[in-house]
Amino acid sequence: MLKILLFVLLGALAALAVHDLVQRRHSLLRNYPVLGRLRFALEALRPEIQQYFIERNFDGRPFDRDTRSIVYQRAKGTDAEEPFGTELDLYRPGSEYLTPSMAPRPVRTDPPRVRIGGPDCTRPYDMALLNVSAMSFGSLSGNAVLALNTGARLGGFAHDTGEGGLSQYHLGPGGDLIWEIGTGYFGCRTDDGDFDARQFAEKAAHEQVKCVSLKISQGAKPGIGGVLPGAKVNAEIAEVRGVPQGRTVISPPYHRVYSTPRELVRFLARMRELAGGKPVGFKLCVGSRREFLAVCKAMLEENTTPDFIVVDGAEGGTGAAPLEFADNVGLPLGEGLMTVHNALVGTGLRDRVRIGASGKVATGSDLVKRLLQGADYTNAARAMMFAIGCIQAQRCHTNACPVGVATQDARRARAVDVDDKSRRVARYQEATVKSALQIMAAMGVDGPSGLRPHQLIQRVDPHTVRSYAELHDWLAPGQLLASPPESWASDWRAADPDRFTD
Repeated sequence: MLKILLFVLLGALAALAVHDLVQRRHSLLRNYPVLGRLRFALEALRPEIQQYFIERNFDGRPFDRDTRSIVYQRAKGTDAEEPFGTELDLYRPGSEYLTPSMAPRPVRTDPPRVRIGGPDCTRPYDMALLNVSAMSFGSLSGNAVLALNTGARLGGFAHDTGEGGLSQYHLGPGGDLIWEIGTGYFGCRTDDGDFDARQFAEKAAHEQVKCVSLKISQGAKPGIGGVLPGAKVNAEIAEVRGVPQGRTVISPPYHRVYSTPRELVRFLARMRELAGGKPVGFKLCVGSRREFLAVCKAMLEENTTPDFIVVDGAEGGTGAAPLEFADNVGLPLGEGLMTVHNALVGTGLRDRVRIGASGKVATGSDLVKRLLQGADYTNAARAMMFAIGCIQAQRCHTNACPVGVATQDARRARAVDVDDKSRRVARYQEATVKSALQIMAAMGVDGPSGLRPHQLIQRVDPHTVRSYAELHDWLAPGQLLASPPESWASDWRAADPDRFTD
């Protein structure tokens, strides 16, 4: 029997060797039949080997092990503390630290809320400091969306739907929703892919929909659209998105509802009217400062503003994106935030518009830094995925997520226990906001309103540190209207409310 098995094995190897020798696709196998396949096997295992055996606690990407561990521990309700000091090189250029005070304050026990709603909004919403960022049903499994929205309800914070439409998984648990509308207008689109005002008004009237957000661009891939293959468009996704079942769906890179800054501002005002006065805003990954200043000029001339703007950093993104875009297109979150904040301050509009920050926000210190850079509140996507079990396998686009979070495979999705994971989401959000408030108290302030740019320090070189107040321009209210500083003057002059292009 053993001889027969050995003969079969050797025969199979011989047949494989012949196949490798005559095939024309892989040069390696033609020169090293059978043995060359070991290289492909090791290459397939490389991400796991790298993550589990090679990377250090602080240098993994996109999120290092220390950050993932903090999220996991807070989600489980266990201590997120480390002994024996930091492993980071604090003298590395680019490293940052927050300044503690010699007179720390008592830690607030009532997490502050941010009132979203400008002068044209009749139904304002009080936003938490940390919320669930945009992730669509279709990208995430139904169980994952259920867990996130249930967690938002338990914790009293908001859940952004992503651009994939309003599904039963968003509406069922009862958590507050920010309904995001992308270029595909999913859930409120006509048969030819245009915006359907009637559908939009009907769905925006849902009690759970607290705000509406127009997605201009996202951090992972600003400036390009998306493709959902027909094989993934099952009956459920087709119904939610308002598209034909089994047919490939293309989200264009541009919106049909506007082509100029002025048209954008007018459309946002129309959305607010259709939504019955609920807060309306837009999300973007910042690129050209001149283009954003053009939007600000349009706001001034039309005398209307969005109620909020969400700045998505180029380091953000839960889904798949072309590597060239993920690595090279768009401003990182910090620079994007400071651009938007200063533009609104300089045009005298900052008190009418709240700013949200989205992009690798995971810890209390991340939250505080974003508030210092100009945000009023923050959103987290991948950290919330960690809270419901994501292990950073980076297979989100393959439908083969090993923990059932980013997949439409029912067998894999059943791994997400909604009851358990929703409580983890709520615990993680509560602990992270508490951590941020502890840090603020240590800095000597009672809350976000006390934070100032000089309280965030960056090491410029091994011997020099500078505060954000020194490193960056911070405009005074109305300064662009009165006397633009030299560093902003050319962009301000060239900004045109009737065109985007430079």
